[in-house]
Amino acid sequence: MTVHIEQIIRSFRQLGPNTVGPDTPILTLFSGGLDSSYLLLRLRDAGFRNVHALSVDLGEDESTKDKQQTADALGVRLHVVDGQQIFAEEFVSAAIKAHAVYLDAHPVSSTLSRPLIARFAVELAKDLGAAAILHTANRSQNTLRRLNGALALLHFGGLYGSPYDLDPIDREQKISELKAAGLGRMSERIVSGDSNLWCREFESGILDDPEDHAVPEHMYRWSRVQPDRHPMTLELRFHEGVPVEVDGVQKSLLEIVGELNTQVGAFGIGRYSGLEHLAGGEKVLEIREMPAAWLILRTYRHLETASLDAETIREKMHLEQLWVRESLEGRWYGELRSACQAFIDTCAQRVSGTVRWRLTAGGAETRSIIVERPRYLRDREMWEKESVHAETAPWLTTASRA
Repeated sequence: MTVHIEQIIRSFRQLGPNTVGPDTPILTLFSGGLDSSYLLLRLRDAGFRNVHALSVDLGEDESTKDKQQTADALGVRLHVVDGQQIFAEEFVSAAIKAHAVYLDAHPVSSTLSRPLIARFAVELAKDLGAAAILHTANRSQNTLRRLNGALALLHFGGLYGSPYDLDPIDREQKISELKAAGLGRMSERIVSGDSNLWCREFESGILDDPEDHAVPEHMYRWSRVQPDRHPMTLELRFHEGVPVEVDGVQKSLLEIVGELNTQVGAFGIGRYSGLEHLAGGEKVLEIREMPAAWLILRTYRHLETASLDAETIREKMHLEQLWVRESLEGRWYGELRSACQAFIDTCAQRVSGTVRWRLTAGGAETRSIIVERPRYLRDREMWEKESVHAETAPWLTTASRA
């Protein structure tokens, strides 16, 4: 991968007439949050008149209506792309097969969404003739490496990067300037959030400090315990590494994830907190809720264990963290991640079956594990007798002949 340093935008000072002309199309990645809204404001105030904002809907919290209001207020053209189906079928399914859990702490999420967003951005930028793709990740977010890495591996030929990299701007200044521009609702943002159909994630703001990070209960949506929820049984079926049925009803992966987020989350299952490392070794706190991921990944591990040889599973578990590292570091489109995926996909071809769960408040237990090509024993005593007979029968036959 060859990256020319002059391609990388790292500060607001680089966004001037000597870099990009005022009428040249610029594409920004727009979530509708504080950082991406402030970037649009800065571009408008710098005199850029052909700014486009790309919003890729992966099952997020922000409404299109609110995004459109922000874009209209700042004179920006909004482009909304529904990427949920592709995200589920191509990225989430790959992560399920890879059992993509970061250092045994939490399932990966933005690691999956960023390369797809970058792909949509490159496609739109080419259609628009955009000279630059700008995003809003800062150096305390691994998204900086993921987006820049994906854009480089996708061979985008223009400028790209985040002006926040070398120009960090505090939250209060962003809120104040946006309020002066008529966007006062941004003052309600007490944390930074990232959401998609696989995960709702919170960080920064009141959650900056790992030593003191109580999360207001109202911030959770999927995993709030419903006090009137009675214990229930749920069956999840996989075919060749992908969930295909819930309680005997065939559904798409997109439908299954959406259904399990609410069903499993109603029991208070699927919350994670953990530290993620930055490029220099520092750690930052992330809080997330992922009820569907919680159940799906545990189901897959049970089915995998029942279907594959122990040595194959051990080697796969090693490659899982290699897969996670390559994806997290922005090399989703790199050859090593693809090579890991090939091994993982081969393993997944043998993993088909069903797990029946008993869900109760705060927990879940298996009731049945059934696979199409099982390696487990259903009657240990019978197996012991048969195995002893198989081992000793040839010896007995030889001894009788002697």
